[in-house]
Formats: sequence, structure tokens, C-alpha cells
Amino acid sequence: MLILGIDPGTATTGYGVIETLKKDYKVLDFGLIETNKDGEKGKRLIHINKELTSLIKKVKPDCIALEKLFFSVNAKTAMAVSQAIGVILYTAARANVTVFEYAPGTIKKVISGDGRSDKKMMQKALRKLLGAKVRSRAHGKTHFDNSADGLAVALCHAYNIEKGVSISG
Repeated sequence: MLILGIDPGTATTGYGVIETLKKDYKVLDFGLIETNKDGEKGKRLIHINKELTSLIKKVKPDCIALEKLFFSVNAKTAMAVSQAIGVILYTAARANVTVFEYAPGTIKKVISGDGRSDKKMMQKALRKLLGAKVRSRAHGKTHFDNSADGLAVALCHAYNIEKGVSISG
């Protein structure tokens, strides 16, 4: 099964693609969909749609695992991320790909064993579970955080399929 995991964002949407073969997980790809931070909001969302559509056509995932919005303090950021999530859900529906959503704390608990893990702990857990190849490429540390989050949500979904549990909605 091919799972496309997505960490939504307007400026940077991280993604990770894993293949599951029984209890074996293989990283096929990970990266970013980036938009111009100074660009018009609508055009940024169109860019996310186009890039994600292209990625779905290339990867042909069986499903998409999406990190749910975590609302903390910044309402402006939460609104922008929710707009990106809307575009992601729309794009997936147009491609006829089922989406499963996971709360950040659930993802952290499943991957690292601690629902309050920080970025560093999550990346360490991912490298242990998926191998040392899960490292930043040409992008900086912050950008790899988004890609790693995409891989984490994909792996979280794979574990839930393995257990026969479906956490969606």
C-alpha cells in the first residue's frame, strides 16, 4: 500500500510517501510544496492544488494521511492552515483518494511513544523506524521538519492499518 502523508501549511506543506509491505515500511519520497510568502493568498492555494495534483498523479497513493489542524494561539496562522487543508481535501476528493486525518498528539504518541514529543525527538524516532536515509536534502532544518512530519503522519496511518484501527475524521 502506498500512503501519502501530508503536513499542511500555506507557506510550506510537507509530504512523505511510504510503501507498506506487511510490517515493513519503505520511504519512497519526501519533500515540500512551497509557496511565495508574499504572494496573493488565492494564488498560493492554487499552487498547492497544482503541486499536490501532480504529486498524486506521480505517486498514485492508495490513501492520504493528513495532520489535523492544531489550534494554539495564532488565529491568523490557524486560518491560513485551515485554508490549505481545504485545498488538500478538495484535491484528494477530485483525485478520488480517501483522506484519513490524525491529531498531532496522536501522531507523536504512535511514532515516538510520547504525545508531547518535540521535532528533534520525532525525527530521531522516524530515523529509527524508517532508516538513516530520512535526512534533510538541500533544504534547511525547518523545511525538513515539515517533510519529516509528512512521513510521520503516513507512518502513523500505516501503524493504524496494521492494528486494524481506523482513526479518521
